[in-house]
Amino acid sequence: MSANAYSHLLAPGRIGQMELKNRMIVTAMGVNLAEDGYCTERLRAYHEEQAKGGVGLVNMGVSGVAWPHGGNQPGQIAISDDRFIPGLKAVADSIHAHGAKFTIQIHHGGVVSVEDMAAGRPVWVPSLPGPFPGAGTQMVTDVFTTAELELMMANAKPRPKPEFKEMTLEDIQTIIGKFADAADRAKRAGADGVEIHGGHGYLISGFLSPKSNKRTDDYGGPLENRARLLVEIIRAVRERTGPGFAIMVKLDSQEYGVETGIKIEDAVRAAQMAEQAGADAITVSSYHDTGKLKLHSQSNIPHIPGWNLPAAERIKQAVSIPVIASGRVEPEVGEAKIAAGAFDFLGMGRKLLADPHLPRKLAEGKPETIRPCIYCYTCVSAIYLQDTVRCAVNSECAFEYQRKNGKPAPKRYVVVGGGPGGMEAARRLDEQGHQVTLLEGTDRLGGTLQFASIAYEPNQRLLNWLRRGIESSKVEVRLNTRATPELVASLKPDAVLVATGALRSMPPIPGSEQNHVFSGDDMRRLVLGMSSPELARKVSLPVRMATKLGAVTGMTSNLDFLRRATHWWMPLGKHIVIIGGELVGLELAEFLMERGRTVTVVDDAPRFGAGLLLVRRMRMLEELKEHGVGLFPSAQDIRIDKDAVRFTLKEGGAQAIPADHVIVAKGATGNPVVADQLRAAGFNVHAFGDCTGVSYIEGAIRGAADIVNSL
Repeated sequence: MSANAYSHLLAPGRIGQMELKNRMIVTAMGVNLAEDGYCTERLRAYHEEQAKGGVGLVNMGVSGVAWPHGGNQPGQIAISDDRFIPGLKAVADSIHAHGAKFTIQIHHGGVVSVEDMAAGRPVWVPSLPGPFPGAGTQMVTDVFTTAELELMMANAKPRPKPEFKEMTLEDIQTIIGKFADAADRAKRAGADGVEIHGGHGYLISGFLSPKSNKRTDDYGGPLENRARLLVEIIRAVRERTGPGFAIMVKLDSQEYGVETGIKIEDAVRAAQMAEQAGADAITVSSYHDTGKLKLHSQSNIPHIPGWNLPAAERIKQAVSIPVIASGRVEPEVGEAKIAAGAFDFLGMGRKLLADPHLPRKLAEGKPETIRPCIYCYTCVSAIYLQDTVRCAVNSECAFEYQRKNGKPAPKRYVVVGGGPGGMEAARRLDEQGHQVTLLEGTDRLGGTLQFASIAYEPNQRLLNWLRRGIESSKVEVRLNTRATPELVASLKPDAVLVATGALRSMPPIPGSEQNHVFSGDDMRRLVLGMSSPELARKVSLPVRMATKLGAVTGMTSNLDFLRRATHWWMPLGKHIVIIGGELVGLELAEFLMERGRTVTVVDDAPRFGAGLLLVRRMRMLEELKEHGVGLFPSAQDIRIDKDAVRFTLKEGGAQAIPADHVIVAKGATGNPVVADQLRAAGFNVHAFGDCTGVSYIEGAIRGAADIVNSL
C-alpha cells in the first residue's frame, strides 16, 4: 500500500508556532515510570522509542505542577521544582534528536489526588464532594479477582479518611501560579509546549463540572464562572512563556452517566473561551461517572471505535484553532476524518504502545507490518493497579531501556508449538539472524488464539500479524509434525524453545461424561473443523461431516466467515450453561449470547474474570448482565444432569438451570510433557507460555521475548 493512502495523516501541521512533521501525536498518558517525581532512564527510553517511530509530537503525560500535592500515581512525573528540569531536558533532547516535537502535560489531580489521600494531605477541590462524580455506587475493587484482592490486602497500609479542602481564593491564585511556573520549567527544559489538563475529573475539570462545582463566588455558578480557573491558567501560562510556546488544552466533551455533569454544549463554549484566552489547540476527551464501572471504557479510553469523534467534530466547527481527537481511531479512519476537516491531529495512546513505529510504517507504505492493539486494556489496567505501564502484544513497551544492542552470532533453534508464543519466538529469532525451524502438530499456525479470535475479533489482528511475520521470514515451518526427540536431534539445534500450550483436561464434575457436555477443547475443535475421538462421540454424523467439509474447503480456517456463519448455525441448543468464570468462559458467554443463546455461567470461584484485564473485565461483566446472562459465582456442589446443571448458591438454596448443552471452560493447567521429554533426551530446553502455567496472550508474547533475550 502506498504512503499516499495516508497523505493527510502524514502531512505536516502546525499548533501555534510549533511545526509538526505529521498529524500523529502520542497522546498524554500516565505511565507510572518516574521515581520520586524524577524522569528516569526508563521513562526517557520509552519516549525516545516513540520519537524513533516517526510520530510528529510526543506529549508526556500527567506532570504534577504541585507534586507531591495533587498527585494521582506513585510514579508520576513532577514539574513542581527546578530540580526536575535536568531529567525533563534529557527526555526533550532524546525526542528532538529524532525529529519529533515534545510537549508536557501539566496537571493537578484535584479530587482524584490519591497520593494526597494516602499521605493524609488535604485534597484540594472546588467544593466539598458528595458522591462523585455521579450516581453510581460501584467501586473498582468490586470486580477485583481474588488474587488482586489478596495482593491489595498484602500491600495495604493504614490510610486516614480523606480530608477535602474547598479551595479559597488564595488557593486558587496559588494553583494558577503553579501552572504558570510549571509551563516556565517546561520551556526551560526544552519542551515545545504544554498541554493543560482540563479533563478526567482532575482539578480544572472539577471546576468546569456543575456536578462537582457548587461554589457561589466568581468561580462557580454559570459556565463562564466555572471556566474562570481554566481561562486564568491559560493566560498566566501565556504571559510566562511568550507567544512562540504552544499551549494545548485537554477538555472533556461529556461526563457520561452524570446527569448534571459536563455536556457537549459546555465543552464547545469552554473550548471557545480557551481559544480566546490564548490556547493554540484543543484536545477532545471525555469522562464518566466512576461509580459505573462499564463507563471506564466508554470515555477517555473507549472500547467503542471512534467514540469521541462526533464531539471533536462539533468542537472543530466552533473554534478556529486545531483540534486533536483520539479514542480507538484506526489510521484509515483518522486519515478520512482529517481529509474531511473533522479534526486536525490524531492522538494515539494504546496503538503507539502496541507499536511505536506505526507512523514510520505508514510513511513507508507498510501498514500491514504494524503490530496491532487488541484493546485488552493491559496497559491501563496496570495503572489502575498502581503498576507501571505494559502492553500485552508489545513486551518491550516500557522496557526499551533494557534492549541489547547488536546481533548475536547465528545459531540453530527449534521452536515447538505454533501458537502466539511460538510464532513470536520464531519471528524474533529470525530477526536476529538465526536459523529457525518451527514445529506445529496441527495443520495451521495459531493454536488457541484461533478460537479466541472468533470469540473476540481484535485477537484476529494479532493472529494475522504473527502469521504474516512468519510468512515473510526465513523460518522453516513444519505443520502436522510432532516434536519427537529423534526429529529434534536431526535438526541439531543449539536450543529448543517449547510453547506447546496448556493441558485442558476435564475437571472431576459429576455428569461431565455425558454427550451433551463439551470441554473447551471440544468447542475449539468443533468450530475449527478439527476432530478427536471424544468429539466424534458427542456430535452427530451430519455435524461431523459438515465440520469436516468446512476444514477440507478451508472455510473453518476463515475466521471472518466462521464469525458470521455461527450467527445462523451452530450445533448447540438454545440453553447453554458454561462452567467456568475465567476469561475463556466469559468470552464464550459473550460469543454465545450474541448468537441468540440463553447463557448461564456457573463456577465455584468467588469472583469472575480471572485472565481478563481489569478495565475490560469491568465492561464485560456489566454487558453480560445487561444482556441477561446469568452469573453465579461461589456455586457449590456443581453437577450436570441430563437436562440441567444443578448447584447450591453461596447463600444456600438449590438451583437447577436448564441446559441443552454444557461447556466446561476450566481445568486448564501447564503442559510440560513435551518439554520434559526433550530435556530427558539431553536437549537445552526453554519452556514458556501456557505450557508452564496459563498466562494467556500477554504471557505467551512476553515469555517469548524473555526467552529470546536470554539466549
